[in-house]
Amino acid sequence: MRGGLLVAGTTSDAGKSVVTAGICRWLVRQGVKVAPFKGQNMSLNSFVTRAGAEIGRAQAMQAQAARVEPTALMNPVLLKPGGDRSSQVVLMGRPVGELSARGYHGGRQQALFGTVVECLEELRATHDVVICEGAGSPAEINLRRTDIVNMGIARAARLPVVVVGDIDRGGVFAQFFGTTALLAPEDQALVAGYLVNKFRGDVTLLEPGLDMLHGLTGRRTLGVLPYAHGLGIDEEDGLRVSMRGTVRESVVAPPVGEDVLRVAVCAVPLMSNFTDVDALAAEPGVVVRFVDRPEELVDADLVVVPGTRGTVRALAWLRERGLADALVRRAAEGRPVLGVCGGFQVLGEWIDDEVESRAGRVAGLGLLPVRVRFAPDKTLARPAGRALGEPVEGYEIHHGVAEVRGGEPFLDGCRVGAVWGTHWHGSLESDGFRRAFLRAVAGAAGRRFVPAPGTSFGALREEQLDRLGDLIEEHADTDALWKLIESGPPAGLPFVPPGAP
Repeated sequence: MRGGLLVAGTTSDAGKSVVTAGICRWLVRQGVKVAPFKGQNMSLNSFVTRAGAEIGRAQAMQAQAARVEPTALMNPVLLKPGGDRSSQVVLMGRPVGELSARGYHGGRQQALFGTVVECLEELRATHDVVICEGAGSPAEINLRRTDIVNMGIARAARLPVVVVGDIDRGGVFAQFFGTTALLAPEDQALVAGYLVNKFRGDVTLLEPGLDMLHGLTGRRTLGVLPYAHGLGIDEEDGLRVSMRGTVRESVVAPPVGEDVLRVAVCAVPLMSNFTDVDALAAEPGVVVRFVDRPEELVDADLVVVPGTRGTVRALAWLRERGLADALVRRAAEGRPVLGVCGGFQVLGEWIDDEVESRAGRVAGLGLLPVRVRFAPDKTLARPAGRALGEPVEGYEIHHGVAEVRGGEPFLDGCRVGAVWGTHWHGSLESDGFRRAFLRAVAGAAGRRFVPAPGTSFGALREEQLDRLGDLIEEHADTDALWKLIESGPPAGLPFVPPGAP
C-alpha cells in the first residue's frame, strides 16, 4: 500500500493538526506504517529531533500519534515569525536566514518547492501512507501561485484533499462552499469531501445542511467530529496550554496536599514553546494561567518567564508593563521564578545581541549571575542529565550563549535562591524531575502542596492521542477515507463556479 491524503482547512485553526494526528493514530492502530507531513509550517512552537533538526511541534506530536520518530522530512520548511513582517526560515531543520513576507512569497518560496516535493516522495517511499497537513486555507487566492503546502503539493503528488471546517465558529457551510468555489478546476478535481469539526448537539439537525452542501458541490461530508473537551495536543501558536484544558474541563483528582499551587506565565511577545508549562498544568492541584499585568503575580506561587523569539523585545515589554519590577521584588522576597530559554536570558546581568534584535548590549534584570551573547549559529540540541536528584531530558533552541558566573548549577543554567534559569525546553515533562521541582517551589512559596506521585505526562499524552484516533474511528467515514488513501481523488467530481479568478 502506498497512499496519501491532504487535510486542508477552511481557515487557520480549523482543526487540521488534530484531524491529521487522529488519522495517523487510527491508521497505525490498523497496522499501517504512517507518517505525517507538512511542507511549510509557520509557528513559534518548535521541537528538536534526535538528529538535531528543528521542526514544528505539531508535526512532532503527529509523529508520536503515528508512533514514528519525528524527522526533518516531516516539516522541511518552518517559518518562525520575528515581527510583523519578517520570519526566520528554517530549511530541513536548520536556519538559513531572515526574510520579509514579500521576499518569501516573491520567489524564495517557489525555490523551496522542489525540496518539499522530494521530502514527501522520500516519506512515501518508506511508509505505507503519508497524511499531509495544509496551512491556513487553500483558497488564499492571492497566494495560490506560490503555494507549496496546500493545493500546490496536492496537485504535484495527486493527493485527494479533505477540507476541515470548525462549526463552533459558525458559517461552516459557507466556508466549505466558498473554499471549493474559489479553487481552479484542476484543484477542485482533488477536493474529495469535507469534515465538520467541533460540533455540539444533535447530528440529525445538521443533516439537511449536509445534504444541501452535497447537492451544491457534489461532495460528501465524510464525518462530523464532536467537540471534545480537554484534548492535549501541541498547538502551532496561540495562548493555549493543552493539558491545562484537561485540568479545567474534566474531572480531576484533588490535590494530594492541603494547598493548590498557582503558576503565572508571563505572556511575553513572540512567546515560543509555551507548551513547556503543559506538564505543570497536568498535575492535580496545579493551576496555570497566562498574565500580562504585575498585579496578577501577587498571588502566584511560581512565575514562569517562557521562551521567546524576541528576547530583547520581551525584556522591554516586561519593563513597560511593570512586570520586571514585580519579578525583582519576588526574587528579593525569596518567591519562586523560573526562566526558560529567552526567559532565562532576561533574568541575567546583560544581553549582547547583534543577531536577533541587533540592539547591542542591554541590561537584564540581574536576578541571575549570567551574561548572554547572541551567536549567529543557532544551538539545536537534545540534552539529558540529572537535576534535583532526578533524571531529566530536554531540548535546546537558541542563539543566545550563556556564560554562567555563579549560583547553584541547574540543568545548563543556575539557581540563586528561589530563582531558576535554564535553556532546556521540555524538562518538566520528566516526571521525577517535575515532582522534585514542584516540591522545591512549594517549599519556597510556603505552600503545603504535594505533587501527585503517579502522574505520568507521557501516559497522559498517549491517552489524548488515542482520543484523537477514537474521534476519527467513531465519527468519520473510515471506509471512505480508506478508499481515498488507496485510490486517490475520485473521478468525475463536478466543478463549482466561479473557480479561481
